[in-house]
Amino acid sequence: MRRTIPILLFCAWAGVLEAGPPSAYAIRGARVVTVSGPVLERGTILIRDGLIRDVGANMAIPADAWVIEGQGLTVYPGLIDALSTLGIPESTGAAPSTSRSMAVRTTPGLPSPAPTPEPVPEEAAAPARGPEERALNASWVLAADLISPADRRLEPARNAGFTTAVTFPPRGIFAGRGAVIALAGEKAGQMVISSPAGLYVTFSSGGFTGGFPGSLMGVLAYIRQSFLDARHYRLSREFHARHPAGNKRPAYDRGLEGLLDAPRVLLPASRAVEVDRVLRFAAELKVTPVLYGGHEAYRAAGLLSKSGTPLLVSLKWPEGSRDADPDLVESYRTLELRERAPSTPAALVKERVRFAFYCDGISSRRDFVRAVRRAIDAGLSQADAVRAFTLSAAEIYGVADRLGSIEKDKIANLVVTDGELFQEKTKVKHVFVDGAKYEPLPEPAEEVIK
Repeated sequence: MRRTIPILLFCAWAGVLEAGPPSAYAIRGARVVTVSGPVLERGTILIRDGLIRDVGANMAIPADAWVIEGQGLTVYPGLIDALSTLGIPESTGAAPSTSRSMAVRTTPGLPSPAPTPEPVPEEAAAPARGPEERALNASWVLAADLISPADRRLEPARNAGFTTAVTFPPRGIFAGRGAVIALAGEKAGQMVISSPAGLYVTFSSGGFTGGFPGSLMGVLAYIRQSFLDARHYRLSREFHARHPAGNKRPAYDRGLEGLLDAPRVLLPASRAVEVDRVLRFAAELKVTPVLYGGHEAYRAAGLLSKSGTPLLVSLKWPEGSRDADPDLVESYRTLELRERAPSTPAALVKERVRFAFYCDGISSRRDFVRAVRRAIDAGLSQADAVRAFTLSAAEIYGVADRLGSIEKDKIANLVVTDGELFQEKTKVKHVFVDGAKYEPLPEPAEEVIK
């Protein structure tokens, strides 16, 4: 008799293991922030097969659904990091860095580009002598081919409420083509939602000793010539396809193929004058641009609105170095930028500019929320802040039919909190990625320096 109870418990436990995760979830009676429509104060969301099967009030719940009581909870669409290297293992060189501009040429949220991508193409074996050698063109590299579910940064990002990232290869002037990925999955192929998401372009050079291009002027000439070559390459291939007899076929060029296959081109612009210059440059290149950086875009919001160009805004607001000389007298312009940069998102909303946020290397939820709070304190509404991390990001990358809002038949990427998303005391209770439920671990207590 004494052995009966343990045997029954073991059998029940084994049955649970065999059954696996629930076939469906229902979050019942929660506050639902749909983003695309009105907020449901007491709504229910039905999740099945990785999709949102239904959402509304007073809806019937199937008998096989695992019910999560949502009283006191709020459900948001899963957050999207609009420019990152998440999912690309750090061993490839991924590491956060400072914000980029045309003057300070480093890359926000992505590593400082190396002179040549890996694997090293034959044409990059020696320092380039001109743009025709394209040593810094890695446009043929696809982020979708580099994704690894083992990237250790995925879990902290999910714990902060992120379910999706637009991730890019990190190296070169034409660093490669990105992918929209889910931040969970057993296999890399299961994580890729859309590819290619766009071509990531930097204004970095190898320096004056690294061959062409060794300066910003050289970088711009390099980019301009590459796009001219790409257009000529396309015309040559089209002509040969129509008239193959008697005509020499053009040689295949993977670098130019990558330029032609990009649905949009990401270009850096942080200062207001850079926004103007880069918009003109994009028009000359005849590409569909998305600008990134944007800390001084509060001065250029009208220009962005007129052009219809979206902007990715870095959450790494400019601030002084902790190791700076205390006697250093900084310029008024520098101090003004630090003070006013967080007002950029509110200025963009006022001018109806489509924008999205990216974390730019911020990894903890605590620091992420504080950065968003600075924009909210500078005039951005809570609703617009949520939209910038969800539907706006999805619209910019052309995946709003699948992501960014809580609607029937969209991917079940959700974040469930016990309060307003961007309040420091709010905790993330559940995260759903492709309908799979994750329980975030609490962040360690913040150290107080005495």
